[in-house]
Amino acid sequence: MFLRRLSLPVISRFGVTYKRLASTKSLKETIEEVIPVKQAHLKKLKTEYSDVSIGDVKVGNVIGGMRGLRAMLWDSSVLDPEEGIRFHGLSIPDCQKALPAAPGGKEIIAESMLWLLLTGQVPSAEQTQQLSRELAQKGNLPPFVEKLVDSLPGTLHPMTQLGIGVAALNRDSSFQAAYERGIKKSEYWTYTLDDSINLVARLPALAARIYRNVYKPGSALPEIDPDLDLVGNYSRMLGYGDNHDLTEYLRLYISIHGDHEGGNASAHTAHLVGSTLSDPYLSYAAALFALAGPLHGLANQEVLRWQLSMLKEVGEEVSHDTIREYLWKTLKSGQVVPGYGHGVLRNPDPRFIALQEFCESKPELLSSPIIQLVKKVILSALHYRCVLYHYGLTEFKYYTVIFGVSRALGCVTQLVWARALGLPLERPKSYSLEAIEQLASK
Repeated sequence: MFLRRLSLPVISRFGVTYKRLASTKSLKETIEEVIPVKQAHLKKLKTEYSDVSIGDVKVGNVIGGMRGLRAMLWDSSVLDPEEGIRFHGLSIPDCQKALPAAPGGKEIIAESMLWLLLTGQVPSAEQTQQLSRELAQKGNLPPFVEKLVDSLPGTLHPMTQLGIGVAALNRDSSFQAAYERGIKKSEYWTYTLDDSINLVARLPALAARIYRNVYKPGSALPEIDPDLDLVGNYSRMLGYGDNHDLTEYLRLYISIHGDHEGGNASAHTAHLVGSTLSDPYLSYAAALFALAGPLHGLANQEVLRWQLSMLKEVGEEVSHDTIREYLWKTLKSGQVVPGYGHGVLRNPDPRFIALQEFCESKPELLSSPIIQLVKKVILSALHYRCVLYHYGLTEFKYYTVIFGVSRALGCVTQLVWARALGLPLERPKSYSLEAIEQLASK
């Protein structure tokens, strides 16, 4: 349940009473006060509802990618097929109204979204800025990781490089070191949080270094600015710090794509690997390699490639009939239209609507041929990449890396809460084709 910061001075839930959190509390202090409430809620579920069925398992679920199975606890967001995503009960428009922006900006920033995901509360501007300063302070890469990334061939896909870099960061894992020396299970979450904050802090420097190495070799990376937010620094390190509109767009995109419940491939992978007590670096590195698949995050690069091929063939002045013909041409050739549709959503994605509204507020975007074509095709996954392309970030293969920087917000949140709630190792039961048929025939 979403706990509003402007609630009553004393809150009582599941037998736990605590004071309303003051706007001066740190992120760790805030989580620490919420944990007993979540633990009591989990205990209530175990005690009162452990034997209650919340859905049937059909053969189609088992052989169809487990779609629709209600089989995972993921507390920070819920995805409704008709309504879209909600973060602790807040829709994207709610978040745009409530969550603090960067100084001088209007869009949600990653720090305010991360705070909401981790605590269920809207942070104050002071708390958000405090978290920005902490992330900036912790944002530099260890020299050995810089050397490792710099040694990778430029022909290696940027997502592969990102996964390698994140995995290498585990050398400095607080959780791994604490586990090896011996700690109480009740303390797991604190070290997991330390690793998670360090991971989120270092992702922009890692992702920007990969971008510079692959696409702008020899160019120097600017130092992290302690007065900028996470994405402000990311945009600056990419070389687009002077482009206020692109930076604002990246802030919005990274915030609203940070979490999309737990069933998607990258989020589920992070949770699965994390359930083995792997540290957040190893868990998220695994998630990134899931994100790199063409049926998941890699569509980020393929969708714009397809769109630009379409623009080249049909031209800027295009009708809906021409678009339909090109779509059928793609499908009849045995190919798919990348980025079209969603595994859960049945209505327009609220993330698309938020990004479309951004585009409509910028005259230069409204006049862009590629963005106009995208709007006509109405493929919700396309707007984001076309805006990047319009502003000069034209390297397709890098787009999924930006998605990877974003998705960390939700994945590390789950890792922290899995440890705080003492969630077990994930171990579903599998069956052979013959065993499934035998079960079904009975």
